[in-house]
Amino acid sequence: MRDDLIVLSHLRWAWVWQRPQHIVSRLGRGRRTWFVEEPWPGPVPTPRLSTTIDGDVTRTWLDVPDPGRHVGFEPDHVATYARLLPRLVGPGHGNRIVWLYSPLALDAALALNPTVLVYDVMDDLASFDGASPALATAQQAALAAADVVFAGGPSLHRGVVERGRADARLFPSGVEPEHYALAKGVDARRADGRPVAGYVGVVDERLDLDLVAGLAAALPDWEVRMVGPVAKIDPATLPRAANITWAGPAAYSELPAVMAGFDVALMPFALNQATRSISPTKTIKYLAAGLPVVSTPVPDVVSQFGRVVAVEANATGFARACRRVDGEERPAWEEEVRELLHRHHWDTIAARMATIVHDAGVQPALEDISA
Repeated sequence: MRDDLIVLSHLRWAWVWQRPQHIVSRLGRGRRTWFVEEPWPGPVPTPRLSTTIDGDVTRTWLDVPDPGRHVGFEPDHVATYARLLPRLVGPGHGNRIVWLYSPLALDAALALNPTVLVYDVMDDLASFDGASPALATAQQAALAAADVVFAGGPSLHRGVVERGRADARLFPSGVEPEHYALAKGVDARRADGRPVAGYVGVVDERLDLDLVAGLAAALPDWEVRMVGPVAKIDPATLPRAANITWAGPAAYSELPAVMAGFDVALMPFALNQATRSISPTKTIKYLAAGLPVVSTPVPDVVSQFGRVVAVEANATGFARACRRVDGEERPAWEEEVRELLHRHHWDTIAARMATIVHDAGVQPALEDISA
């Protein structure tokens, strides 16, 4: 019998390709897979469940009347999910793995009668701007209910252990090195004679926009190129300068070409409540693209990658580091990066996760995951 994998996530499947997509696309091979998203507000009179097929995944969401604001997994909508999702997926076809990214969706997850419930803690959602006041309580409930708990970085893992899940397993996010290695063979840098310091990722409250502005001022002969969607902040507040480019979002398939245009990769994160537990996946992506990286002292970056990333606290330090690492020969760095890329390969991570889920009582097709 084929197993079911049902994922409930605060992130959209078709948005930025990141941790949930990498894991689900691997663990979902050979089994029925649903990716349940937050509700979509729209011109509907009453809530209704919608689906669409995206490759091997069935995307599922609740269309709800538009209240004129962001709609998440709110209690009344979760109750509707809990009522409708079991009808949609039908009876089990073997083991049923329910995989939780948003703890607010816990009641809907439990309504699916999982064989095993996995809570993959990829962010400290309660610390984000505009977070639901119910998140902290929901996180604790999800930690108590889950059969398996994964944590996406050392700081997150410590927090989960402190909240009572000493058995939580640390799985920092990974990379597909072969995907980003394509950037190494593309001669796209300095087309206009200027070196480029670039960032790829969501532009939100986790970035230090004053640092970005200061870096551009300190490197007038460079371009500071920011690639990614703007979320949860007013685009009008973005710093503007002749040498700052706000390039907008890029698809996952486009990222090697985007990074081929960088000379130095940036991680200008603010040191605030929203970043205290982050473990930025872009670190390993930049390294896979062969780029030197300059970052603010985010704790997980320092602890995991401090030997291969230049760490600076302000715009002056960033500018100095960009000039230093640009074109620098780094044979020892390259050897250490190769070892990191093997350890952080998404295939390696997914296979290890599958083994842990197997030991919790399910029987995934491990040969499918490692193929």
